[in-house]
Amino acid sequence: MTLQLTMQSGELSSEELNTLQEMRTRCAKNILLSTSLAGSGHPGGSLSSLDMLLVTYGCIRHDSSNPQMKERDRVIMSIGHVSPGVYSTLAEYGYFQEDDFLKGFRRTGSGFPGHVERIVPGVEWDTGNLGQGLSTAVGIAMGFKVKKEDNRVVCFMGDGEQQKGQIVEAIRFANKYELHNLIAVVDRNHLQICGTTEEVMPQSIRTLYDSNGWDVVYLEDGHDYNAYFKAFSTAYAKTGGKPTVIVANTTMGKGISFMEGVGKYHGSTLGADALADAMKELGVENEFDKYAALREQPVETNTIQKFVPPALDVKGGDPILYEAGSMIDNRSAYGNALESLGQTNNSDAGMLIAGISCDLEGSVKMGGFHKHSPSAYIEAGIQEHHAATMAGGMASVGLVPFFSTFGAFAVSEVYNQNRLNDFNHASVKVVATHVGLDVGEDGPTHQCIDYLGLFRNYFRSSVFMPADPNQTDRIIRYIATEPGNVFVGMGRSKTSVITKEDGTEFFDKDYVFQAGKADWLREGTDACVICYGAVVPAVMEAHTLLGEAGHSVAVLNMASLSPIDRDAVLKAADCGRILTVEDHHIETGLGSMVGTILAEAGMSINFQRAGVKHYGGSGKPAELYASQGLDAASIADSVKQMIG
Repeated sequence: MTLQLTMQSGELSSEELNTLQEMRTRCAKNILLSTSLAGSGHPGGSLSSLDMLLVTYGCIRHDSSNPQMKERDRVIMSIGHVSPGVYSTLAEYGYFQEDDFLKGFRRTGSGFPGHVERIVPGVEWDTGNLGQGLSTAVGIAMGFKVKKEDNRVVCFMGDGEQQKGQIVEAIRFANKYELHNLIAVVDRNHLQICGTTEEVMPQSIRTLYDSNGWDVVYLEDGHDYNAYFKAFSTAYAKTGGKPTVIVANTTMGKGISFMEGVGKYHGSTLGADALADAMKELGVENEFDKYAALREQPVETNTIQKFVPPALDVKGGDPILYEAGSMIDNRSAYGNALESLGQTNNSDAGMLIAGISCDLEGSVKMGGFHKHSPSAYIEAGIQEHHAATMAGGMASVGLVPFFSTFGAFAVSEVYNQNRLNDFNHASVKVVATHVGLDVGEDGPTHQCIDYLGLFRNYFRSSVFMPADPNQTDRIIRYIATEPGNVFVGMGRSKTSVITKEDGTEFFDKDYVFQAGKADWLREGTDACVICYGAVVPAVMEAHTLLGEAGHSVAVLNMASLSPIDRDAVLKAADCGRILTVEDHHIETGLGSMVGTILAEAGMSINFQRAGVKHYGGSGKPAELYASQGLDAASIADSVKQMIG
């Protein structure tokens, strides 16, 4: 059944109310049946949020026959564990058959996972741990604002998750940017896993939003269809002003007498006798045995929705060539490339490139982009958790967001937020400056040496580390035009332009960056040094020292670390000796990757690693590198010892 409510009416008709009640009965049956069949799940919260879900989908713009309709509004489920309520509602609105849901819920390989995921038609975002959804919704709403599109965004949240700090970050941001196109709905059933919200962590939710500038609507009864309809339709009709939050008082387990207000049903399912009693209360047939038998059959995957990235037509623009002999930091080259991308792709006719900073515009060199594209430059404040998640939301509506801050904040601090973007094919471009020991005097707490180790845990993200300003320029233009989540890292210091043996720029006007392709900066036969990023200049200096000593040493620049150029590593092994050099934790970076490739290929050669062996101190980068054997003289000595 598909229901379209007329919001201009101001009140639901008796026919609409009857239809909603009929839909609720079927959904309640499916919530209880699905969770009991699976032997796990969250029936209590599904029942408390169900009435609001049904009315919401009756109001918003969507089309079950065209789930990717451009004009559709977005519903983000931050309370992803109420998937039985969401799936039941989507079945009512025609996205799939309830049979498919009941047969597949929480089964391996089916299209109906335990927490909502976008493989389910009608679901917009894979949920994560609580407290993430509002940032995603804010990102989507911000994306629509940047693109001057009038789609609405609705975010369903629980009351317990309001305890999360990231929620507050998102609340502040939405107020600052006046996201009138955003409606948050808080299912205020006063219960969470370990007791009441007042016992676990008391707070005034309405005050939280009101004090941060939101329009707050409180409903005494969130199960009153008319009351919710009026509040929602009023918020939906806004053409300006602040975002709206509807805090709706609800009852855990609503509609089943022995479940109502009982906290254990947050995550406990009904046994056979209790399920039979619940079905009697609902006045419906108990179909447990029927579907239990059907669930013995192989899993069906006919409903799985495949991810389709937003169609983009981003142009890379004209590369900038930094001449041999010049010294410039890679972050400045990044800023110049980003400004160029803005000039090429952003105009009054539409925005494609967005820049997100966390109070570090000058340090990450976004000033030029900000000046050219002020409406697409987003200052998130010192709120990295929100900013990282928000970037994913923005990417989902067809923007290319560049999220930039220091490495320690862009990687280590927001590991889970980047992980959720990876789950969601979010196509966020994380460009981190100030990585590794090259941060220098700021000390070890700010010297990010785990970027590669952490990003390698994701299955859908690439990692690129440019060697000089020219390669930085080409990589930034490349990632802007290609879909996918990417991390690009760089140090803080100025660096020399890498040259060919004839003294001309190695990454010249004809150079084209390729993911998964390494660069042979120098050929050699006695040994090969594999390196990347900030240590490449030192390796090139070491190459000169080794040449003066009569050694023929190859230098392989591994700017693409994920994917890595396996063939180049195996070719390097022909030298019989490989030394990896990196400004990274020695156990989780390039050295480990090269060692694995060699071992899997059965290569027995002289293989050594140079990297960060302990936390650095506070000092000049050159001194810190020397202390860990990453300066030119130490690198040359290591190779000499290997040659022996």
